[in-house]
Amino acid sequence: MYTGLYNRNRKGRKNSFVDPGELLEDGILELGLEERLGGDELLMEFVAELMNWNRVYNLTSVRKPADIVTRHILDSLSILEHLRGDRILDVGTGAGLPGIPLAIACPEREFVLLDSSSKKLRFVQQTLGILKLDNVTLENARVDEYQPENLFDTIVCRAFSDLPDFYRNTSRLCNSGGCILAMKGVYPMTEVESLDDKSVISDVVALKVPGLDAERHLVKMHPTVNDSDTGSPA
Repeated sequence: MYTGLYNRNRKGRKNSFVDPGELLEDGILELGLEERLGGDELLMEFVAELMNWNRVYNLTSVRKPADIVTRHILDSLSILEHLRGDRILDVGTGAGLPGIPLAIACPEREFVLLDSSSKKLRFVQQTLGILKLDNVTLENARVDEYQPENLFDTIVCRAFSDLPDFYRNTSRLCNSGGCILAMKGVYPMTEVESLDDKSVISDVVALKVPGLDAERHLVKMHPTVNDSDTGSPA
C-alpha cells in the first residue's frame, strides 16, 4: 500500500518539499478526472513500484517521485478523453505507460500492453498483481509480428517510434472506425511531412499536462479502408 513519497530540494538553508500525492491530486483535478480517480491510491502505488524496480531494471531515467507523477502519470492521463471504444492497445508500453494509468482510470475498458522486452514486462506483470488490475493483459511481441484475435478501437504509443513506422505497423490492427494515437513532445513537423499519406491524420492536438512546462502533442490518425476491416487482422 502507498505510504507516501516526497522530494527534497535544498535552496540555501531552506528545504522545499514536494508531496507527489498532493501533486497528483491537483493534476487529477486540473484534468477533470476527480470523479474517476479522486481518492484512489492505485496511481501512487504504481509510482512506488516504479521507483522500487527502477533501481534494478532501469525502467526510466526519471528518478524523483514528483517528476514521475508529472512526466509519466499525468502525461499518460492527459490523453484519456481522446480514447475511443472499449478495446485499447498500448504499443511499446515499456514500464506500463500510458497503459497502466489509463487502465486504472478506465476499469470498464480492456487494455492490451504490448512490448518486445520481456524484462520490462516482468515488472508490469508484477505490478498488475499488486494493483489487482483485471482489465489488462500483456503481450510479449514485436508490433510488426503481433497477430491479435480481434482488432482494437484505439491504438496508442508514447515515444515508441516515428509516425510513418507507427502507422505502418499498427493500421492493420485498428478497427475501421477506430483511432491511432501517437504521443509526441513538440509539434512533429518532420514526421508529419514524412508520411506517405497525410490524409490519415485526423488532427494534431496540443496537450496540457498539469505541472509540466514543456510542449506535448497528440497526433490523431485513422486507418484507411484498405488497412483494416471488421474481422480479425490478416
